[in-house]
Amino acid sequence: MATQVVLPKLGLTQEEGTIVRWVKTQGSRVAKGEPLFEVLTDKATIEVEAPASGVLLQILAPEGTTVPVATPIAVIGEPGEQIASVPSSGPPAPQSASLPGSGTARVHAARAASTGATARGVSVGDGRIRVSPRARALAELHGIDLRALQGSGPDGRIIERDVQQVVEGAGGGAAVAAGAPAGVRPAVPPAVSARLRTIIARRMTESLRDTAQLTLTTEADMAEAARLRDEIGAELERRGGVRPTYTDLVVRAAAIALRDHPRLNAQWTGNGVRLLSEIHVGVAVALDEGLVVPVVRHTDRATLAQISAAVRDLSERARTSRLKSEEMAGGTFTVTNLGVYDVDAFTPILNPPEAAILGVGRVSRRPVAVADRVEVRPVAVLSLTFDHRVLDGAPAAQFLQRVKHVLEHPYLLLLP
Repeated sequence: MATQVVLPKLGLTQEEGTIVRWVKTQGSRVAKGEPLFEVLTDKATIEVEAPASGVLLQILAPEGTTVPVATPIAVIGEPGEQIASVPSSGPPAPQSASLPGSGTARVHAARAASTGATARGVSVGDGRIRVSPRARALAELHGIDLRALQGSGPDGRIIERDVQQVVEGAGGGAAVAAGAPAGVRPAVPPAVSARLRTIIARRMTESLRDTAQLTLTTEADMAEAARLRDEIGAELERRGGVRPTYTDLVVRAAAIALRDHPRLNAQWTGNGVRLLSEIHVGVAVALDEGLVVPVVRHTDRATLAQISAAVRDLSERARTSRLKSEEMAGGTFTVTNLGVYDVDAFTPILNPPEAAILGVGRVSRRPVAVADRVEVRPVAVLSLTFDHRVLDGAPAAQFLQRVKHVLEHPYLLLLP
């Protein structure tokens, strides 16, 4: 019996979503639990898995279509199965022959088909490329033609390691798709991009309208933090594969300061201040289409190495639209770093319902007074925006002072 695929409710406040991309094409076979499509919610772009196994018989909501939650958007069944009448969610889906993959990979598959090229990564019989979701996402991120790869997984399945070898230049003859520069993601439909900007505009306007925002700034001497990062970075990378960044150090310092100053880890409820018992720090990740804020859970309990691994994993999956909705919910504080763009200082906007957000500027060498002499040392500007309804300037300043102290005495970052 055919299964209707409906747009799921991926957040408490979600009422509708926009189809960003169909991972599977109409007529292709899907397995339950495999990525089926990407949807833009009021939080971010999220990958949704297939609810059943079978053939994607019909796509009712083409890419770029916005539909309400619980609306049928596709039908999964068996070949030749009769489909009950289902109202279409948008213009009819294209009826052309199905091509494996999606985005960049789909274009290159079409090119290969037109030239009669043999696809080593395509299974016999149904024309599908056997590829793991992580491998597909990594290939699309780097513009790699999956049809050119020889899979090393079970039954010739392309796995993440196969794609990573190509990225690192050790692909054993596998080719990177011509005309696809490294790092290029599949194009976002104009309707999706416009909707995302609309969501961002609404949320930012609501933030400024509904809160009493004030920003405090200070400078942190990052010389010791840089030394710590250099001294332990190689060892942490050897043990866990991740070298800490300045963002990771700030996230850890903020978590320590939040534990010492819980009034920053709070929300305004309309009837007063609600202090939160758990600390979950969100880290802003910039995408071409906008901004997302994945959350590091129980940040105050995590080691620096664990924070580094979590931030890297969340950031990479954010850039390939593989975050889950729950990974962007429940944040109690946010860190946003524009230092990589040579920004010295800025005024971050609150991420409601959080009471504070910490902005980080670039680490640059500047003259600093040390005792009775002047030295050139690495310095970063920290900008704390907070909701004046939740707390006053003095406790906010004490929190910022604590963050600065921890960064200037970074071995505190290594304590439990």
